[in-house]
Amino acid sequence: MLDIKFIRENKELIQAGAKKKHITFDVDKLITADDERRKILADVEQMRTKQNEVSDIISSAPTAERARLISTMKELKDELQKKEEELKGVMKEWQLLMVQVPNIPDMSVPEGDSDANNKEVRAWGTIPKFSFEPKSHYELMQKLNMVDLERGTKVAGFRGYFLKNDGALLSFALWQFAVDELVKEGFSPMIAPSLVRRETLMGTGYLPQGEEDLYKTQDGDYLSGTAEVATMGHFMDDVLLKTDLPKKIVSFSPCFRREAGSHGKDTKGLIRVHEFYKVEQVVLCEASHEESVKYHEALNQNAEHIMQKLGIPYHVVANCGGDLGLGQVKKYDIEAWMPSEKKYRETHSASYFHDFQTRRLNIRYRDDDGKLRFAHSLNATLMPTPRVLAALIENYQQADGSIAIPKALEPYMKKNVLR
Repeated sequence: MLDIKFIRENKELIQAGAKKKHITFDVDKLITADDERRKILADVEQMRTKQNEVSDIISSAPTAERARLISTMKELKDELQKKEEELKGVMKEWQLLMVQVPNIPDMSVPEGDSDANNKEVRAWGTIPKFSFEPKSHYELMQKLNMVDLERGTKVAGFRGYFLKNDGALLSFALWQFAVDELVKEGFSPMIAPSLVRRETLMGTGYLPQGEEDLYKTQDGDYLSGTAEVATMGHFMDDVLLKTDLPKKIVSFSPCFRREAGSHGKDTKGLIRVHEFYKVEQVVLCEASHEESVKYHEALNQNAEHIMQKLGIPYHVVANCGGDLGLGQVKKYDIEAWMPSEKKYRETHSASYFHDFQTRRLNIRYRDDDGKLRFAHSLNATLMPTPRVLAALIENYQQADGSIAIPKALEPYMKKNVLR
């Protein structure tokens, strides 16, 4: 959510930001609603002031005068109640429009309406050349009894799966390796809930626009697609000290996504599934664009560091305007090389939001001058499984169908090859 004062003073900038993100938003409609809100609010406050003045007079007024004042007070009270009801309706419309205002993308964000227009920033690693036709991760894993897709579908439905034996152990190894690397960098580890309330999804910007991709419980709660949501919710309504910043959290959680609209895409294997697991980076920092940019680059570098230590080739793309979410100022994706598909596939993303999320969640800090400011927030994937698991399996496959283990994972797996 953006500050209404900023929106009113920068209507053209808001409209240009919406256009770049390919989001339909009528800023004039919001301004009209805000004008009405301000007018009715002023009327209500004036009536309340008058009500307080009359109440003070009644207590010391003569008996005859008191009856007249009480009658006046009743009329004022009835009128005030009507105005307050009117204000509730106007506030509801205003708040609904406010949560639809898109954040303004950075000037460096490429133009474009879909991920096809994302721009490569850099690439790392050597694309492996095999002396044989590389197999898909699910073929290799099924042969080595690392995954059971048939029973996964039987138990969990479409896109269900069981990770077994070395498939499960390799996932545990990836999670622990990623967390260990970030703890060395001063991040605080956290296991976050995936069951979250609507308020936290609204606060992080996943609602109302992303509702169709979320699983909802019969109680009106949701299953989140990232630990970012609960981790940000952890700090909701907090007032931090400037010396507390930056807050650097590495969070783990199960994640859920309905994959609405993706029927027919990636129906085989572990690239697009409904239930998965992620280690996520979350940072709260000072309200400074320079600080946000600095940590955005750092968080993406953390993810690249992990991929480099695993030896998985990848490239980094800057997401175009049409591939940004409502609240994102800028976003990078890391895409890992998948030999069986002969192309890169998305595994990670890193985003910064300025105060878009913290304003919604009321996360503030007290600056050196004592003034309360909304912190800036950032998040970035560190270890998404089973996507990285799939990329690792494919890039480390051997001619005999075995899978070599990256050196970084040998201490966790206690072996150097899976057979």
